[in-house]
Amino acid sequence: MNPDTPIVVLHHPQDLVNIAGVVRVLKNFGLNQLRLVRPAEYDPYRIGGIAHKSDDFLRRVKLFEELDEALADCVHVVGLTARQRTAKRNMQLPKDAVAEILEHPERRPAALLFGPEDRGLTNQELDRCHRVVTIPTDPSYPSLNLVQAVAIMAYEFFQARGVPPFKPPRRQAPPATREQLERLFADARRALEAIDFFKTRNPEAIMRTVREVVHRSCLDARETELARAICFELIKAVERKPREPA
Repeated sequence: MNPDTPIVVLHHPQDLVNIAGVVRVLKNFGLNQLRLVRPAEYDPYRIGGIAHKSDDFLRRVKLFEELDEALADCVHVVGLTARQRTAKRNMQLPKDAVAEILEHPERRPAALLFGPEDRGLTNQELDRCHRVVTIPTDPSYPSLNLVQAVAIMAYEFFQARGVPPFKPPRRQAPPATREQLERLFADARRALEAIDFFKTRNPEAIMRTVREVVHRSCLDARETELARAICFELIKAVERKPREPA
């Protein structure tokens, strides 16, 4: 387990399918601790059937009867709510809450607390939280599903900790040289001449635009040769076509 990641606490979750969705999301984004406080239903076998390949994770899930027990060893607690509250709270956006947890190792273990699907966290439950997070949404439809809210917070942690770089393709071609590009531009011009593209257009202006497009594309050597081959085949196709009498 990674101690740098927060503990996700679901207080009285009501839907087993949502618990399974949360398990899947936490595995997706590398969060490895889940605590459940009085779930309405908890069946690891059924959850494993929904969140495939999660047996290792489910063995670490902890069940509690009281919220205070689930939060007892936590140094920093962040509660999630969608509702506007009249009580004064230390409000944060998801990204700011994540940054604070990661920048202050002395505040770990940290917990992300989510309330029941039908009502969320009460004011009394939010009183246990050092920070309260509201995920920005369209005001006309502000409420998020439990799994959606967990996914957004988990993704923010995944991003903040550094997303693994994409692996380059095994056979990555080198970038096109200046000489290769000039050959492409020459072939492109011949192809455009072959189809009478410049009949009513300024050749220099058109080719300047072609250059700008190619330069923005940052073609590699293989792509450049492919573009040249297309131009060459276009020229051959025009040469094979009999000319219509003027």
